[in-house]
Parts: sequence; structure tokens; C-alpha cells
Amino acid sequence: MFPNSSNLGRPPFLPKHQQHNNFFNELPLNIPPTLLSQQIVDARFNFQNAALSRALLSGNLSTIPAVSPQPLTYGNGSSGPASAAPTLFRGRKRLSEQNVPYDVKRQRFHSPHYLTGCVPPLRDAPFPDPIETTLPVAKDKLSQQVLELFQACQQQTCDLNKKELCRTELQKEIQRIFPQSRLFLVGSSLNGFGTRSSDGDLCLVVKEEPVNQKTEARHILSLVQKLFCTKLSNYIERPQLIRAKVPIVKFRDKVSCVEFDLNVNNVVGIRNTFLLRTYAYIENRVRPLVLVVKKWASFHDINDASRGTLSSYSLVLMVLHYLQTLPEPILPSLQKNYPESFNPTMQLHLVHQAPRTVPPYLSKNGSTLGDLLVGFFKYYATEFDWSHQMISIREARAIPRPDGIEWRNKFICVEEPFDGTNTARAVHEKQKFDIIKDEFLKSWQRLRDKRDLNCILPVRATIQKR
Repeated sequence: MFPNSSNLGRPPFLPKHQQHNNFFNELPLNIPPTLLSQQIVDARFNFQNAALSRALLSGNLSTIPAVSPQPLTYGNGSSGPASAAPTLFRGRKRLSEQNVPYDVKRQRFHSPHYLTGCVPPLRDAPFPDPIETTLPVAKDKLSQQVLELFQACQQQTCDLNKKELCRTELQKEIQRIFPQSRLFLVGSSLNGFGTRSSDGDLCLVVKEEPVNQKTEARHILSLVQKLFCTKLSNYIERPQLIRAKVPIVKFRDKVSCVEFDLNVNNVVGIRNTFLLRTYAYIENRVRPLVLVVKKWASFHDINDASRGTLSSYSLVLMVLHYLQTLPEPILPSLQKNYPESFNPTMQLHLVHQAPRTVPPYLSKNGSTLGDLLVGFFKYYATEFDWSHQMISIREARAIPRPDGIEWRNKFICVEEPFDGTNTARAVHEKQKFDIIKDEFLKSWQRLRDKRDLNCILPVRATIQKR
């Protein structure tokens, strides 16, 4: 039911009674850059193994050969220290893990005493083979165009493998600074709504407790940025620390040629990744519809939160909400129907298991993809009350706007299903809001009259760009 699923749900922490110390609370927040550079051990990235690359990019990880760790040579001619742990993974099992004592498996490095800590052994699940999912039947031209666009532009297994390889190797290096941390791939790369051109989103979890995003998170990200700029500069380019409400480090992985955003402890992103992943696969019309809407919004320049328009996450929630509110719903509220599977207090190492307990949703609504796309634009162009209503997939309906400060004087209100914040808060200018509404209205009218996707989105050009 969930194709392209990786081993990202591995337990991020030992149970509290097994933890020997709390490394984060012992970490001073004023480490100077010079001290940091002494703490970071030379990187062990090694993407030159051709057999490994071919296996990863083909999606067949079972053919990855055993690799012996080799010291790397950097620009100054010096070699990085060899480690007892393997530099590269072998696909389904770490090198001789069952026969290596725990003390040897544990990652070690020379550092001041306040950075020492126990790294839980990684319990890597087998990387599952892709699963073929049934696509809806397209009997009319518009539905066929939607399906054609989806099949050409959806994220492939090889795209996910590139991102997963980067995540795996970055986690090894970041654990040299934060030994108990875990790096999660989140967002569209894993939630089922990714495209071939989707960026990668990473969440670095350093502790189970919340992290102050203005102080602690920025400091941690500054250390990560320093790591990228110094020891990993051969593989990571353009690392930038963006001091937003949730600060991130933006960077490009030279090996996969993927752009990444890395945040710290924004764990709601892990939870909503698997909630959206469940919505993506319980009904086979959901993913094609979402992909077309995302491509449409990008083409019309209303899919960029940094420029005051809609984020891709908000657009996905808007599509899901529309499908929930049809007279004969195509989607339910998963949080209402399966509260135990999507409990916002569930431990992170269990979150990835929740979708496995949810069966496909059998809707009585037989609308075609084309009809649903026309109806989506009509709903937001003529039916939804932007001034008084909030989009909520948690409630599976439009609900009255809250009176809190975050919702006051906001043009678009889309409820984040776990923490209740406004995912569309970036739309704070009336001019941008009017542009968004106008695009919905014009697209509905054109699509209603012509029933041709090209009248609102050039299909051929979009497929070529992917």
C-alpha cells in the first residue's frame, strides 16, 4: 500500500531508562567556531563506488557489494581517520553487525567530555521493494491528461534513493557532533506527493523535548552549517542558515544534485509526513489530483511561501479538505477515524507504523479525475468562505476561524492538523491573496468550458520540465 517507503522510521532514541546521559543538556550554547572545527572528525563520505551508485539509483539495494572503509584524501593531502564502523551501508544489514561487540559498533570520536554520549545501535529495516499501485481509469480527455502528467512527473524510486543516500551519510557525520541525534527525511519526498523535481526536507531530531527555535535550533544549525562548510565542502555546496520562524540550513548535495532544507526538532513535520502519506494511498485519485494542483500553482506563480503565496503543504491540505467535503466524500478524517494511529503525543519511533493499520477507503463517489479537478477550482472560487472559514482536514470540514492572534487579519487560514497553527500564514498581503483567488476563478471558468488541461497548464512543457 505504501510504495517507495524507506527505513526512515527507525527508533530515534533509546528508551529513557536505557539512556546513559542527556548529551544536549550538557552541550554549552557558546561553542566557538575554532573549538567546533577541532571536534568535527574528517568526513567519511565516499560516493565513488560505482557498484553502490548503480544499485542505489536503480532501486535495487540487494546488489550492493560489501565495502571496506577507506580513508579519504582531502584537498590538503591528509587522510581522514579510519573508523571501526563501516563508511557505507550494504543495503540490508550493517557490516558484520551481529558479530561486533556493542562498544565497537558505537561511533567514537575525540572530543571534550561534554560531547560524549551513547549512540543507540541503528536497527535498519529492509529497504522495501517498490509496490505497484492501481491508478484510476481515465475515460475522458481531461482525466487522461491528469493521469499522463502524474505518471510523467511523480517521484521515482531512484529519486527517493538519492535523497535517502544523502540522509544516511549526513546522519553519520552529524552524529559525530550530536551522538544521539537522528536525521529524518520528511515532506513531499516521503509523503507520496513528491515530484521528480521536489526538493528534500530533513528534520534533525536532537532530543525528545522541544527545542527553542530562536536560540537552541539556530545554534545547532550553525554547527551543522560549519560542518558542511569545512569537512563536507566537497559534497555539500551553498549551505545557508535561514533565520525564519523555524530556522533551516539550505544546501545542495553535489552527488544527488538535490536541494535540501534541514531543520531542528520540528517534529510536527515527521508526524504530518505519515498522516499525509496515509491520505495519499488510501484512495487512488488523491495523488494525481494533488500533483496537478501543485504543478498548476507553480505555473501560475502562487506556490512560494517565501514570496507571500501558498506553500506546497498548504496546497496539499486544500486538496484533501476539498475531497473530504464533497456531498459524497472521497476521503474521511483519518485523525477522527483512527485517533490511536495519529495521536500527536505518539513517540516518534512509532509514527511510521501508523499508516500500516489503515485500510483503503472505499468511497461511493465515482467522480472522474477531470470532474474532481474542475470541482476543486469551483469550490475555492465560489463556495469556500475565505473571510470566516478555516480549512481543517482534522475535522474534515470548513470550521469557523479561531479568534487567536495567529488567525486575526489573515487572508487564508489552513489548520496544521497536529499543532493547530496556520500553514498559510505567509499569505499576508491582500494583493497576493487577490491574485490567488483570481487564479482559482479563471482556472475554474476555463476548465469548465474547455475541459482541456492545457487551457490552465501546458501539459507538454510541464512534463519536459518535470
